[in-house]
Amino acid sequence: MVYVVALSEDQLDRIDMELRLKQVFTKTVAAASLPRDPRPQITLLVRRPSAAGQASPLLWLGVVRQPRGEKVAAVDSRVTVDLLRECPVPVSMHSIGEQLPLPVRDALSAASRREVTILEDTISEALLTALALQHQKLRQLLDFLGEAATPERLDPRSRPEDASWQEQHEAARLALATVGIPPARLAAWRRPVGRHEPFLAGLIAEPYEPSLIDYDMHHFFDGDDVFQSMGQPYEGNSLGSSFRCDIRVFEHLGRRIEIANVNASDVETRLGTDMIYYHEATQSFVLVQYKRLPHEARERWIPVDKRLLSQLDRLERVAALSRPAGLPHEWRLGPDPCFVKLAYWPLTETIEPGPAPGMYLPVPYVRLLLNDRATLGPNGGRRLGYPQVDRYLTNTEFTTLIKNGLVGTVGTTIEQLAALGAQRAKEDKMSVVLAVERATDPLRETLKERHKRNHSQGYDKTLANRLRRQRRSAPPIPGQQTFPES
Repeated sequence: MVYVVALSEDQLDRIDMELRLKQVFTKTVAAASLPRDPRPQITLLVRRPSAAGQASPLLWLGVVRQPRGEKVAAVDSRVTVDLLRECPVPVSMHSIGEQLPLPVRDALSAASRREVTILEDTISEALLTALALQHQKLRQLLDFLGEAATPERLDPRSRPEDASWQEQHEAARLALATVGIPPARLAAWRRPVGRHEPFLAGLIAEPYEPSLIDYDMHHFFDGDDVFQSMGQPYEGNSLGSSFRCDIRVFEHLGRRIEIANVNASDVETRLGTDMIYYHEATQSFVLVQYKRLPHEARERWIPVDKRLLSQLDRLERVAALSRPAGLPHEWRLGPDPCFVKLAYWPLTETIEPGPAPGMYLPVPYVRLLLNDRATLGPNGGRRLGYPQVDRYLTNTEFTTLIKNGLVGTVGTTIEQLAALGAQRAKEDKMSVVLAVERATDPLRETLKERHKRNHSQGYDKTLANRLRRQRRSAPPIPGQQTFPES
């Protein structure tokens, strides 16, 4: 089945910014009209014609992953379309219908006049086949959405590699959320061939988009020779034959982040996952070490053992990479850039693409907690979790601090970052997610511009509007049909 959502030009203009910024669209529909089939479905967002015979252009494509939606009233449900992507070539639903048998043509014509239509399987198949024949780019996008519609689920209870991939996925989501890129960009994923490989090895690349590309490791680390040949096992070196590093580059509305996923040990010997977020313009990084909490609400705590204490010692040595602030913009709320995140993943994982729920604790704060009676267990041991900790940072609070440069190191070079990533992966046996935020226009990435970007509600909308004008003024692809803008 295919969902067709037809909106008027005025409706599309009102939501255009939200579509570009969040790449998600929600629509309230009558629950009785929704299908019983729970399988995710391709969704087409078209402009409803205002007069008979007028073209009905296909503008956006996406996926409805929960066809039954979310109940919002006695008879209504809210359907969410995510992974929204602009149609890469001009396509008129009217012209497509002219190429198809009469029953399909009539169904498409009716769908273009109604807000929400769910096409029957035979009609959906004919429509998708016709769309794929329009242009290679459109076929590639449809193939990608078909793969992304049903991502593989992770089950840490039965596979140790799934727990590691789940943490690496969470670290990458946190990095994207911090820079303001929709974390749903990580949704298209398939289990990697090797169980010891990084999470990013299974990411399905988006077609024709420059926002997700293979990248050269030397560029990522500006010539540092610690890593070589992105996406390939790096054998016969000091890191060992199990070393693997994958990298992806994401861009969205003037923001750019390069994420490297480094594994240098077998999954059974890894001690956890680190996320190291580096802001190039200010030479500052923040390290987050993940600790898994039980999914049961009443038992969301972990025992404090020798391994955890040893890891805290190592994190304190990492903090020594920072130097004291010498200028006003180098001031931080505290001198320590390292945090522990106690995170949990519900057994029935939702499709919500943001960071996993949990608490962020600065390492010095953890030390204070472990010397306080609040963390004492019944047999004299120590526990750390929700029952023991009253104050902590949430996802929103933590990412806000990073965005505004209020936490992190001072004066840390990209070479130091590369060396730290290698050391954490090899010697400390951690799976490491390195995220480097770079400006797409370095001349504009001043501290003042960064502050403006984070605090001006209209900043992203201005960029989205600029992108919209550029796309509308771009010349049509030779040989492709065109349709009027209004």
